[in-house]
This record gives sequence, C-alpha cells and structure tokens, in this order.
Amino acid sequence: MKRLALAFVGLLGTAQLFSSCKKDYLNENPPSLYTPQTVLVDSLGFEAAMAGLQSVVREQYTRANEQGLLGAMQEGTDVAIPGQVQGVEVPYYNYTLLNSQDQFAAVMWSWAYRTINNANQIIAAAATAPNTVRQGYKNRISAEARFYRAYAYDFLATLWGDVPLIDTPVTSPRTDFTRTPLATVNDFIVKDLTTAIPSMFTASKATSGRITQGAAQQLLGQVYLRMGKNDLAQSTLQSLINGGQYKLISARYGVNASAPGDYFSDMFIVGNQRRGQGNTELIWGIEQQLNIPGATTDAQHRRMWVPGYYNIKGMVIADSLGGRGIGRMRLSNWVDYQLYPANPAADMRNSKYNLRRRFYYNDPSQTALYGKRVTGLKGTDTIFYITPYTTKWNQYNPADPFGYGTIKDIPMMRLGETYLLLAEAQFNQGNTAGAAASINVLRTRAKAAQVSASDITLNFILDERVRELIGEEQRRLTLVRTGTLVERTLRLNGASVTGLTKEKALLPIPQTSIDLNTNGTLTQNPGY
Repeated sequence: MKRLALAFVGLLGTAQLFSSCKKDYLNENPPSLYTPQTVLVDSLGFEAAMAGLQSVVREQYTRANEQGLLGAMQEGTDVAIPGQVQGVEVPYYNYTLLNSQDQFAAVMWSWAYRTINNANQIIAAAATAPNTVRQGYKNRISAEARFYRAYAYDFLATLWGDVPLIDTPVTSPRTDFTRTPLATVNDFIVKDLTTAIPSMFTASKATSGRITQGAAQQLLGQVYLRMGKNDLAQSTLQSLINGGQYKLISARYGVNASAPGDYFSDMFIVGNQRRGQGNTELIWGIEQQLNIPGATTDAQHRRMWVPGYYNIKGMVIADSLGGRGIGRMRLSNWVDYQLYPANPAADMRNSKYNLRRRFYYNDPSQTALYGKRVTGLKGTDTIFYITPYTTKWNQYNPADPFGYGTIKDIPMMRLGETYLLLAEAQFNQGNTAGAAASINVLRTRAKAAQVSASDITLNFILDERVRELIGEEQRRLTLVRTGTLVERTLRLNGASVTGLTKEKALLPIPQTSIDLNTNGTLTQNPGY
C-alpha cells in the first residue's frame, strides 16, 4: 500500500512537471475564494450577496459606535431637542460647529457608497450570470439591488446635492471622482426604479423582509416630489394605494389585541410588526429577531427616544415603560404642547399608548411613592428623565435589562406615509381638496377632526407627517427635501438651535474624501 501511494505521488509530480510547461498553468483559478467571480454564478451565491447588501443597508440606522447618529436626523429640526448628549449630534443643533470634519456626514457618506458598491456588484453579476441561472431570477435580484442603489442615491442627493455617480463596481482604489449634477443623479435614480418595478414581486408574493414593488413605487413617488414632478408623483403613489396590496390598520390585532391599547399602537409591538404577523400597512421593514445569528443589532432607537426615567428615585426599568432608554433627545415643546389637540381622545396618535406623557412610581420598595403619579420634581434635570416620548421604540428583553441590543423591527415605509406623500403631490398641483381628502383618510383612522381644502398648506402637511410618523420619519430628510428646514426649525424650535442658515441645509462633503481624491475634483458645498 505504501509503495502504491509513493507511485501515485510520483505520477502526480510528473504530471505537474509536464503541465508547468504550458502557459495556462500560471493562470489563477481560485474556486474556493469568496469573490464575485466565483460566488455570483448561481442563486445561492446571489442570495448570499443580497444578505450582505441587506446587512450594509441595516447599518444606516443601527450603527452603535456613535449613539448620537440618530439624533442628527431629528435634533436641529422642528421636532426634537438635545437630551443626554453623546457628541456626534451636537453640530446638528449648534450649526456653528458643523464643518467638513463632521463625523455624522462622514459615516453616512461612507454608508451610502458602501451600499451602492455592494448593489453594483450584484447588478453587474446578474447581467453576466450563466444561462444556468433563470432569467426571471436574474431580473428580480437585479431589481432588488437597483432599489437599494436608488435608495442610497436618493439619500445622498437629498442631503448633499451633486454627488459622484458610480454605476459599476469599484474593485481597486480610485482617486478621480467628481460630482455629478443633481439632475443627472435624479434621472439615474428614476431609471433604476422604473427598470426594477416590473421585475419585482408584489407584497403578497414576496418573501418576508424582501423588497417589493410597493417599496420601489413609494421611493419613486418621493423622488418625483423632490424633482418637482408632482403629476408623476401623484400617479405613482395613487397606483400604490389602489393596487390592493396594502391596507391601513383600523382594528385591533396581534399579540396584545386583548390588552389595553389601540390599533395604531398595535403596529409597533414586537410580534405585530411584519406583514405575516398581521401588519397589512407595512411596505418595507428591516427585520430583527432575538436568538437568530445576525438578526439582532446594537440599534440605538430605544436609547434615543425613551427617557432615562429609572434615574428618578421610585422608578425602575419596566417593560410597560419601554425598557431602558437614555433620553439622548426629547420631543420639542412644539410637538409636546402645540401639535396635538389638548384632549388625547381627539387624535388616537396622541393617546397614552402612543405618546406617553404621564409617569407613575413603579418601585414597590418605595412604599411612600409606589403607584403615585410622578409630579413636581425639584432640583432634578428631567429633560431626559421624565419627559413625553413616543412609544414606537418601546422594547424590553428580560435577558438584557440593560437594553444594549434590540430585537425590534425598523419600519422604513408604510401606507400611512403614502397618503401624506400623495397629499403633498396634490397640494403642489393646486388640488387642495384632493390633498384634504388624502389626509382625511389618516385622520379618520386616528378618529381626529376632518380638515377641508382651506386648511391645506405645505406646513399643515408637514405637521400631519409628525402626528403620523414621529419616531419613524427621518425628519431632516423630509425638511431638506421640501426646502423647509430653516424656516420651520427657527419658527417652531428656534430656542434649541444656533447658527442655522440656508447654507447649512446641505451637509459638507467629508474632508477625508476630498483629500484622498487627488486626481479628481470634489468641490465642497458652500458654507464649509
């Protein structure tokens, strides 16, 4: 046996010796390496690449390195003021400190281009995949990647204006980028979405967590609004609403249907958030799941929105209060005291199940306080301890009372916003009656007073977005998109903001990107 083995080795060596004379022997063929060339050749490879792309997309609002990142989307606008400050969010309410070295701008710029490059890899590979991969599948996986690419470019275009347009994978260092005019970027986004939509599954056919036609339609409608193409926005959004795939939640459902609450709050309870769990309103959600590898993150939404009430003597961390928050920001006085009717019953979105305004001592060891309402605190900074807050990010895991991780899905798009975008498109075309009718669909659901055409202004629509979407909407994006950041912030939340001018509406191009781009020109936005 030993002699046979030696003979085999000798023959193998001889074969290698002779083959080494051939020119193709030195050609590399690394089938065991994980590269686009070796992996993106079948559906398993494409699914792995899509999972990687989804992981990058998830980082946009789950990154924990800088907990203040989420605050930069809300503070320094009309809806939020600083609470327990982490640091990265400071230039977004003290705009005098916002410069080209800004960390938030650098992180988000990098996130967008990582998303784009991952999407480019899938799109390019789908175009050249072997015939063993079904054409319908190639079209669908490419369409999904085009959605994510369009989403990232819309984010960049909204917050930076002209940006480098990259439509092929970058596989080696480049230093020659230039800024592409916004109109060209917008056209590219529209082409991606209009190309993608016909190849995408509808919500009723799609696998949970995957992008559908509805998400692409909603994004396309929003892009058309930003471009000023209001007629196209209206037809796109109306088609989404009339498509029969989604329905507003208007009755109790799900895991807590028999517990105190209301059907608006039901949408934001773990176990109720997904379409398969009864949420017919959800268009796109980023799913997270306890005890599933890769399905939990260090997302900071709860830490940002839920106050640190347990710092008050007589209060302890509780599921009913949303778990452990830090109160890194708080709602503005305008949202707290002026936005909603005084009577919570006059708008379900202001009910105690959706906006908590009252606190009760819940530590049974404090017998003198237990069960009493928390009032009249003196000598205590309550700006992030006891303050009204949205319950949309309430989440508690008994195995993690410190509240480091999160198991709650992130709602990215839902039908409630579709009606608001439609109202905006209608108003921009002078159809105030149509805009009122669209808004009244939501107000009827919320059991709020109806509005008429004479009530409709852009400011009213933006007010209604807060009533409906507070805690979900990335408010900075909306105000920059509509050109209202400066006016609304200074009028409604000016006491908490310093140095906001029209030049600060767009973000600075990260200085590191400018410095490394030695063979191209990345001009800086004015004011930085």
